Amino acid sequence: MILDYLTYGALAVVVVLFLASAIRILREYERGVVFTLGRFTGVKGPGFIILIPVVQQMVKVDLRVMVQVVPPQDVISRDNVSVKVNAVLYFRIIDPERAIIKVGDYMAATSQLAQTTLRSVLGKHELDEMLAERDRLNADVQEILDQQTDVWGIKVTTVEIKDIDLNETMVRAIAKQAEAERLRRAKVINAMGEQQAAEKLVEAGRTLAREPQAMQLRYFAALHDIAGERSSTVVFPLPMDLLGHMTQRRNEAT
Repeated sequence: MILDYLTYGALAVVVVLFLASAIRILREYERGVVFTLGRFTGVKGPGFIILIPVVQQMVKVDLRVMVQVVPPQDVISRDNVSVKVNAVLYFRIIDPERAIIKVGDYMAATSQLAQTTLRSVLGKHELDEMLAERDRLNADVQEILDQQTDVWGIKVTTVEIKDIDLNETMVRAIAKQAEAERLRRAKVINAMGEQQAAEKLVEAGRTLAREPQAMQLRYFAALHDIAGERSSTVVFPLPMDLLGHMTQRRNEAT
C-alpha cells in the first residue's frame, strides 16, 4: 500500500515537471524562437505555448524599444580638435529569427557598432558643425546604423548625441572667439549707424541750402532750446548770412 502511494507520488511529480517544462506563456511584447533538435522550426507567441521537453528549446525575444547608452568616445574632428562624445541609442527587434540566428549577442554587437560609427561619422566634421548641427549628425549616424543592423533583424529608430566635452584650453579659445565675434558685430553696427547719420546730415544740409528761410527757422529753434536750459550763460549763434551782408556793406563802403 505504501509502495503504491510512493509510485503515484513519483508519477505525479514527473507529470508536474513535464508540464512545467512543456508549458510556456509569452506576453504580448515577447516572441519565442523555437528550435527542434537544434534546427529552427518557427517563431511562436504571444500567449500559451506547449513545447516538447528535451526535443524542443525556446529562446525568448523582447520586441519593445530598447535604450542603450553609448559610452564616451574619443573623437578627433576634421580640424584636429580632440573631444569626447557620448550618445543614446534607441532600437527594437523586428525579426526575432535573424536577431537570434544571425548574431551571437545582438546587444553587444549593436553597442560596438554604434561606438565605431559614432567615431567615424563625427571625425568627418569640424568642431563648429558638431556643436551647431547635432540634428543632422544624429540623422547620419542613425541611417548608417540602421543599414548595418538590418541583416540582424534590428531597427535603429533614434540616435541622440548627448554631450560633447572639450578640454579647458578649447573652452577658453571658443569663449575668446565668441567675444571677438560680438565685438566685431558691435563695431559693424556702430559704423553702419554713423554712415546713416552722415547721409542724413548731408541730406539735411542740401535741404537747408536750397531754402534760406529754413535756416532761420533752425536758428530760432536753437535759441528756444538754449533758453529752455538752466544755465547762467546764454550763447546766441550768429547767422552766417548776416555776416555775409555785413561784409558786403563794408566792402561797398571801402
